[in-house]
Amino acid sequence: MGGHSEPGRFASSNPGSVNTYWIKAPDGLIVIDTLRTPVDARKALAEIKKTGEPVVAILLTHSHPDHVGGAGAFREAFPKAPVYASKATDTTMREDKRGFYPLARTSNPNFPTKLIYADRVFEDGAPLQVAGLRLETAGFAHGESDTATVYHRPDTGDLFSGDLATGKVTPALIEGSSCGWLQILDRLGGRFPGAKTMYPGHGAAGPARALIDEQRRYLRAFRGLVRPAIAPSSPEGRTVSTGEQKSITTELDRAYPGHPPVADLPTIVQENIKAVARELTAEDPKKTPAACADSPAQGLLPPVNAYVNAVNDRNLDALAGAFADDAELIDVGRRFTGRAAIRAWAEAEVIGGRLTVLKVAENRPGHQRLLVRFAPGGQGGFDAYYAFTVDGSSITKAELTYAN
Repeated sequence: MGGHSEPGRFASSNPGSVNTYWIKAPDGLIVIDTLRTPVDARKALAEIKKTGEPVVAILLTHSHPDHVGGAGAFREAFPKAPVYASKATDTTMREDKRGFYPLARTSNPNFPTKLIYADRVFEDGAPLQVAGLRLETAGFAHGESDTATVYHRPDTGDLFSGDLATGKVTPALIEGSSCGWLQILDRLGGRFPGAKTMYPGHGAAGPARALIDEQRRYLRAFRGLVRPAIAPSSPEGRTVSTGEQKSITTELDRAYPGHPPVADLPTIVQENIKAVARELTAEDPKKTPAACADSPAQGLLPPVNAYVNAVNDRNLDALAGAFADDAELIDVGRRFTGRAAIRAWAEAEVIGGRLTVLKVAENRPGHQRLLVRFAPGGQGGFDAYYAFTVDGSSITKAELTYAN
């Protein structure tokens, strides 16, 4: 689209810095999320007013206090601008089963006593026509928040992800759904294959795929650090000891220096550790989805893991490189022999799709059979069995069949 202007952004100050965005639509400005307090929102409004354009709609990504608390100031400044939220987000806000809003009021005196709720409610995944602009939506549950909506602008590839993938910040894991969140990240990547730039709820914008991958690595690393602390053989068994908590925090500071917290909660890292420890204690390792493995390689033979990652990274060279020169691939009866033939097959039929490992159905030295879900265009898809024979660092044979 010619003359596409980048979204405007205002970030409140740290700790707990949060973003609000505004995009120029044919009929005026669309604001996405409203910051934590009316005080912060008024600072954003001062920037917005410099555009000389009216705010004609407000979209909410999720119900967390830091994204909805400033709506009153926007309502005051632009009383005719409707607030949009998914049905799930609207319900979560009105019920507030986790008691987040009273908690926000006790920790921040500027958090409003009365919230502004949505005037326009839509079903998850319903496209929106707002201010002369078409936006695609997708809803996700049980991840960073109980419910979340992302907004995609197909004409520009801009993706407003709320808190589902954020750049260089310490996220809130206090809802204890890190595994749900990891599964959402796998789906988010496939849901909007045309997404170019992601505008997150916290931190700076960046390439959509890179921010999703970064968030995935952080969550896997966090789970990987907490897991040994809840092992029955650890100093306090299933309980995370003070010493273990300290060493996890030290390791996080080393691996993720200068990552400010997303909430104005001084003990956020300790609360995150406690929540993830409870989550991991309750998990059945035999039923843990592949998305939640502490490292993508966990449980998969290295060349098999390389194949899965190459499909999801849309990296044709890496995919071909996972096979031996004289490898053989049988795709539901069709036979491809040699790396070049396999590469041509993958280019035509695999790249651009999304591959999710559901479970390792068979595992013996040099051989693995996986139950997978393959979504050719990144959406929908079908279940299949992928059997791999491996020699050293290469796949020598792959056989793909439908799972009936």
